[in-house]
Amino acid sequence: MAIRVHLEDVLKARGMTSKELCSLIGITEANLSILRSGKAKGVRFSTINKICYYLKCDVGDILKFDGNLEVDEDE
Repeated sequence: MAIRVHLEDVLKARGMTSKELCSLIGITEANLSILRSGKAKGVRFSTINKICYYLKCDVGDILKFDGNLEVDEDE
């Protein structure tokens, strides 16, 4: 995946559990786990907004581009 998710690192740095974050942003632990693992195919801007708000971070702190082009197999 060309976009790397560093949510776990930010959670640890903030001393927050994923369960606490789920309760704050209103998503299931299963969905947050998919996002944390980097297996999510998409995420709503409103979810990213809430994550950044409650973790007091920037989008670039949790999502990073690795410099590679990933071509979707469906295209």
